[in-house]
Amino acid sequence: MDKQRIEEIIAAFKGKRVAVIGDIMLDKYIFGHVSRISPEYPVPVVDVTHEDHRLGGAANVALNTLSLGAETILFGITGNDSNRTTLLELFKTHSLSCQGLISDPSRPTTCKTRILSQNHHITRVDFEKREDIDDSTMQQVLDALEEIIGTIDAIVLEDYNKGLLREELITAIISTATLHGVPVLVDPKMKNFFAYRGCTIFKPNLSEMAASLGIPIKNSDRDVEEACLLLQEKIEAETLIVTRSEKGITVYDGSFTHIPVSSLEVADVSGAGDTVIGTLALGAATGLDTLTNASIANIAAGTVCQEVGAVPVKPDRLLKACSEKLCRG
Repeated sequence: MDKQRIEEIIAAFKGKRVAVIGDIMLDKYIFGHVSRISPEYPVPVVDVTHEDHRLGGAANVALNTLSLGAETILFGITGNDSNRTTLLELFKTHSLSCQGLISDPSRPTTCKTRILSQNHHITRVDFEKREDIDDSTMQQVLDALEEIIGTIDAIVLEDYNKGLLREELITAIISTATLHGVPVLVDPKMKNFFAYRGCTIFKPNLSEMAASLGIPIKNSDRDVEEACLLLQEKIEAETLIVTRSEKGITVYDGSFTHIPVSSLEVADVSGAGDTVIGTLALGAATGLDTLTNASIANIAAGTVCQEVGAVPVKPDRLLKACSEKLCRG
């Protein structure tokens, strides 16, 4: 592949329209330092210096597709609370559409508050409800998707088992997308793992695949291939893409390809999976072949792993990295 072709591919991401449907989270960080133990109970007291709020879960996938130039519509559920207000402010800051954001007063906005001292994680406090959404809320999601399905180039289902992607909704989304010829890419979690039958790209990580199949899987090419064959019998996806940490990724689309990890400089793996699925979605939207798509997504993940914290992939860094790793000669 030459540099011009790589430039054309990344340029083609701009203007695509992607729907990201999944569990939206607010990531709250409280930073401080510990200098004493509480007299009330033997726990550290954190003297707070500052706080930070970030978009997490499915919203981080949306930030990746948005960063690469795609118009992104994020569908998800929040509560009707102060954390929703904070989310809306972050959406505005990142120029992210909130037209698919549905408020359900019976649920809290999913929020994960991390308390850190001198870069050490002290504890985490979660506000969430993991029960499935009700029929009325599910129908709101489907109605909102139906309104725009004819204009969408790809759909990402980003599941964190927080209740949005219940089995009936998954089935309905895949059926609707198939009817309109829209590729569906899935980043699954344990619950409803096998409900994504017939999707376009199914992207579990190694531990998720092992736990769902109920078998131990060594991180070797042979073990992963055997597990993929078992998984494909159940999921019948067009393509399986398994992320394998330091071993890179494995692609199965009738034959196997193992793509080694793209970067040995790893500062933080947070958000790498979000970058992979977001980049894959744009490749699918532009009609890229499977291996080129997977190779670019793998490189995209490598670029974000070089930075601390979950950050979206940057087009200029992706272009530079792809040019270095994919160009002939």
